[in-house]
Amino acid sequence: MQLPITAAYVFTDYRSQGQTIPYMIIDIAPPPSGGQLTLFNYYVALSRSSGQGTIRLLRDFNEKLLMQPLDPFLVQEDARLVELNEETRTWWERMKSRRAARDGQAQGNDN
Repeated sequence: MQLPITAAYVFTDYRSQGQTIPYMIIDIAPPPSGGQLTLFNYYVALSRSSGQGTIRLLRDFNEKLLMQPLDPFLVQEDARLVELNEETRTWWERMKSRRAARDGQAQGNDN
């Protein structure tokens, strides 16, 4: 007797962060331990794929899971990151302006 077997690898959404996975089968149903998944867990799991056409869901899930209110700490962290991004962009623009001014002065001294 022969049985068809497909090699597979399983890991958590935490382990998958920062990776792009070409083909995925995802289980976003509540864990058997009775714990609760957050929107962040769903985002990480669903966003690791290289495209919408390469994701398959293992089983049906309650769509209300995706309508949860946002975690206030995540909203606060997102606002902090937006502010940090703006500060960094402003700093780099200032550095570019200073460098351009310095390079312009150096060219003026060469003449």
